[in-house]
Amino acid sequence: QSDLVESGGGLVQSGGSLRLSCTASEHTLEYYSIAWFRRAPGKEREAVSCVSARDKSTRYADSVKGRFTISRDHAKNMVYLQMNSLNPEDSAVYYCAADTADMDCTLTNVRWYDYWGQGTQVTVSS
Repeated sequence: QSDLVESGGGLVQSGGSLRLSCTASEHTLEYYSIAWFRRAPGKEREAVSCVSARDKSTRYADSVKGRFTISRDHAKNMVYLQMNSLNPEDSAVYYCAADTADMDCTLTNVRWYDYWGQGTQVTVSS
């Protein structure tokens, strides 16, 4: 059983949008910095975006900047990843992860993330 649970993946045409959601039943996400990662077949895991616990500041990988938006809703214990202008290169399994120790999120120190979800598949057709 994963600590975090992702949802919202699916099949979408190129240029379309999806919104991924991340939640947890036994953790309060408000206290953690949260990141979204993705892994495509044959490729290394890529950090996509993160949002800090301290001040909700955000970071984005260059590959998604301007197209993806990360946000968090403390009342619902949710973190979202709004993905617009999707293209086939965005196809991957997307994971959310929580850093329980750091108030500022990072896209480079993957080992800081200690809670993970099981992933949700995103497939973008051309």
